[in-house]
Formats: sequence, C-alpha cells, structure tokens
Amino acid sequence: MEQRTLGRTGRTVSVIGLGTWQLGADWGDVSEAEATAVLDASHSAGVTFFDTADVYGDGRSETIIGAWRAALPDADRAGVTVATKMGRRQDQTLENYSAANFRAWNDRSRANLRMDTLDLVQLHCPPTDVYQSDTIFDALDALVDDGSIDAYGVSVETVEQALIAIARPHVASVQIILNAFRLKPLDEVLPVAMDAGVGIIARVPLASGLLSGRYRHDTAFAADDHRTYNRTGGAFDVGETFSGVDFDDGVEAAREFSVLAEAAGLAPATAALAWLAQLPGVSSVIPGARNVAQAEGNAAAGSVPALGDAFTASVRELYDRRFRAAIHARW
Repeated sequence: MEQRTLGRTGRTVSVIGLGTWQLGADWGDVSEAEATAVLDASHSAGVTFFDTADVYGDGRSETIIGAWRAALPDADRAGVTVATKMGRRQDQTLENYSAANFRAWNDRSRANLRMDTLDLVQLHCPPTDVYQSDTIFDALDALVDDGSIDAYGVSVETVEQALIAIARPHVASVQIILNAFRLKPLDEVLPVAMDAGVGIIARVPLASGLLSGRYRHDTAFAADDHRTYNRTGGAFDVGETFSGVDFDDGVEAAREFSVLAEAAGLAPATAALAWLAQLPGVSSVIPGARNVAQAEGNAAAGSVPALGDAFTASVRELYDRRFRAAIHARW
C-alpha cells in the first residue's frame, strides 16, 4: 500500500483509508464483531488511516475503533492515524461552534477513542460562516497548544468552503466528496490544496455504492440506511447520499463506468478507488466497508497500476454528459 503525507499534519497515511460511518449506524446493522473484523482486515491489507466522527452511532464507531486500536501491538498502534470529527451534536448555528463545546466534544471523543491526544479532528461539515470566524479557529489552535489534539482539519460540503478553509494557515486537511460522479473539486480544489500543502481526504468515493456497479433501478435499502431516508435530503445535505445525483441516473451512469473499468481489467469499485487514489493532490481515499471482503477489495485499489490520461478523459466525458448540468453548480 502506498503511503503519503497527510498535508500539514506531517503524518504518513495509506492512500486507501477506511471510512467508518457504517460501523456506527446509517448503513444498516453492523455487529461489533463484524466491525472489528473489518478493521482487522483493512489494517492487515495495509490501511493505516481510519476516519470516524463523534456522531456515527452516537459514538459507537469511535468506541469500537478505540477498543480495536488499544488492542494493537505498540508498533502497529504507532503507525495508525485516526481522524474524527466534531460539530454535529448540536444545531448548526455559529454560536454552537464554541470553545466550550469543542472542549466537551473532544473530551468525549478522547474517552471513546482511548487517546490522550487525538491525531486529527475535523469540523464536521459546518455552516459556511464557521469557516469565516477567527474566534473558532483560535479555539482550535488552543486545543493543539494544550495537547488535546495534534492537528485539525475540516470536512466540507462545497468547493467554496474548501477554498476558504485552505487559506487558513493551520488547517491541515480538507475532506471533500470526490468521485467519478462529483468532479468539481478535481479542478477547483486539488491544485490549490497542493500549492498550500493541505491534505485532501476524498470521501464518498463510490457515490454511496453506485460506482460498485451492483445496484439496479429496483434495489432497496434498509429503512435505517441513509440511502433510503436521506435520498431527498430529509436528514442532512442530499449531496452526501449518492453524491447528490438522481438514483436512476446514477444506476445508468454506473453501467457505463463499469464498462470503462472492465476494459482496464478491473472491478468497477476497484477502478473507482484506484482512479481517485492516483489523482495528484489526493492524500487518502476513504471508502467504507461492511465486511471483510469489501475491506480487502478496497485496499487492493491502492496497488493498481496507473490508469492513465485516457481513463480520466472517459470519466470526464461521462460526468459532463450525465451530471454536470444537474449538480456541478450545487457543490
């Protein structure tokens, strides 16, 4: 597995990481034993970067990761980076992004993760005015200064938010939705981040599973799966579910992407992840996995030979034809 420097953190992380939203909730039920098996399989395959949040299962994801990490041998534990997020435990107002709340949220995450100092804490898709507040970033600097966190970054919904955050001198990383069905950050964020030395964490890399090529127009998901309850944005930003594309359009586009992948001799999900990992400026790609087979398959994308400019041109053509008019201006 290729390792890269995660922006201003200075940490070395695997180019394919593991997103752990599904270990908490919102993707259907995953038992603790299944979650631990996914973590073990990912780590055995070379994954050293694990992304979670304090609201995933109301702390369940953090707690499972904390117990798993604590059980690792010292040498392995030293090579693992755990990133968490904060800010979604209260209403999304500027006033709630306060030093006191930061302290309370971080203390809770440190207890869940069994870590005295958190490796990386990211603001969890806050309102745009949060990025413009010097007071908020001063409070984050204070957490670094007192040893509560080692570094901080942001998780964003829009390109505009990413660019504002990158201009902040101590923002170490930006997590953003980037995949074959969401290309705006490729042109507008990655070059700026590279120039600034800010790490890019690509989330929702399979467009909530669409890019696996396994879904049909009649595919159904569990009632407690965000692909059911947030399909129209009823719970949070609709751009987080299927990257904001219409499900039926996504199924058709995924069939076309699968043809591109098969021509490269790859499974669709592997091709989608490998292509992202090979983009200049991407530090780590964080697909989720609900079982060992998915975890191992995701990790294998980190060692795929270069797909080349022709593959990228085909991805761009597909995006331009299928999705640009509908979503490019939104995020």
